[in-house]
Amino acid sequence: MKSRLRLRFRLSEEFVRRRNKILISCFGVILSLTLNLAPLLAGSPNLAERVIEHRLANGLTVLMVERHQTPVVSINITFAVGGINEQVGQTGLAHLYEHMAFKGTRLVGTTNYEKEKPIVDELALVGTELDQRQRDAATKNGGATAEERAMIESLQNRLVELQAQAAQYVVGNEMALLYQRHGGVGLNASTGKDVTRYMISLPSNRLPLWAAIESDRMANPVLREFYKERGVVMEERRLRNDDSPNGLLFETFTSAAFRAHSYGVPTIGWGSDILSLTPAATEAFFKAYYSPDQATIALVGDINPKDTIALIEQTFGRIPAAPPPPPLVTVEPEQRGERRVEVEFDAEPAIVIGYHKPTLGHPDDDVFDVIDAVLGDGLTSRLHQTLVREKRLAASAGSDANHPGVRAPNLFIFTATPLAPHTTAEVEAAIYEEIERLKREPVSSKELEKVLNNLDADLVRGLRSNGGLASQLALYQAVAGDWRYILTSRDKVAAVTTADVQRVARQYFTKANRTVAVLVKKGTGNAVAAMPAGEVRP
Repeated sequence: MKSRLRLRFRLSEEFVRRRNKILISCFGVILSLTLNLAPLLAGSPNLAERVIEHRLANGLTVLMVERHQTPVVSINITFAVGGINEQVGQTGLAHLYEHMAFKGTRLVGTTNYEKEKPIVDELALVGTELDQRQRDAATKNGGATAEERAMIESLQNRLVELQAQAAQYVVGNEMALLYQRHGGVGLNASTGKDVTRYMISLPSNRLPLWAAIESDRMANPVLREFYKERGVVMEERRLRNDDSPNGLLFETFTSAAFRAHSYGVPTIGWGSDILSLTPAATEAFFKAYYSPDQATIALVGDINPKDTIALIEQTFGRIPAAPPPPPLVTVEPEQRGERRVEVEFDAEPAIVIGYHKPTLGHPDDDVFDVIDAVLGDGLTSRLHQTLVREKRLAASAGSDANHPGVRAPNLFIFTATPLAPHTTAEVEAAIYEEIERLKREPVSSKELEKVLNNLDADLVRGLRSNGGLASQLALYQAVAGDWRYILTSRDKVAAVTTADVQRVARQYFTKANRTVAVLVKKGTGNAVAAMPAGEVRP
């Protein structure tokens, strides 16, 4: 099934007093909510009638659903911005900005921004010069001169001094603590190749507080503690990618599958790029992409839509519209031959196989959803039944129809971990057998019925909670351009025939369109995979 487009807590007694003053002076409005509608059943036929849509003059999209069971509202802000929007040499910017967005604004996260600002500005200048001099020294034949080393040391000392000066004005985790004190839960954020997302649930009578904080964050972020947080991101990369067998396997696989498109770049960024990111580049990226017209706010819960719209107009509506962001122009060239890569690691073997496929909105994308369900969705799927239960070749086996995103043509992938003493070669051959079976034999009506039943169950589960519904609404508005995709996708999948499945499998699941990555234990040699019948290794 379509992987439904698969933090951090950061918030003084003085803060409460200052925030109340901000709310009164900036907005002068308290939202009044009523409890007058019956509960909305997730996934009900009239969901389309329940969603209220509003578009601000600055381009911001607001989606609202009333649910009055409890006096709580869940909110999801999704920007159609992610790693896909980054440029060469600046990978990881979207993820780094997500971290920086929790550092606060001119009002939040500081005891005195007027005094803090000149220190933050000098920190950016000193840090940028230090980065450049260190890069120059590292690439210079013969190494840095004594004078250059002295300058680097001087800049390092000055950076430490400035960080200590700035720290006296920083109120750590102020945003999160504020939400927490007012009953907020689930404060979180995430960055992917396609989107950046911020979410929170809180008592509905605290909606004005949310609007004050989040509109301020959207309009006036401050990149405080930049170099400290950049170091945190670098450590995160080491933990999740460099020192993780699966992380490194997927990073290597994806970069091999995409030669030109930015889908081949890890969302967290390349290590050398992360260490080269500057406050100026991060701020420029924010101004270029994180504008109201790139954002969708979904609110689900105990709200009054009319009052909510008025509140959002008074707060977010003050943020000026921005010029359109640079368009995405790079298209991945057609793959014209199998690509195979190995990753050596002191870990148990694993394999990833991927085939290029169309993106969201293409008619064949819905067929891949069916294929994903048949082959890899759950314990009754073909891959699990054959490779794990019957042949006992693998400890796990599955598939994913949308790797690593959906805003551009992507990959259908197969993943598996061999069950000792079996090898990745045996598992790979077994996967190809299942692919050939898909091409050769029509999928049964029982399997197609299971696909729809699982899709309906996933839809109900995903929309049952306020947070789940808000997440789905904002996500599909961002990546599909219309939240109604939640509802229309089910009908499209229902229209897929067995002939469609066979046609798509034959068209896309070919050797020339395939990339294979294998995780091998260091020193064990080349893990050559067996080829399916009829294929000859070049």
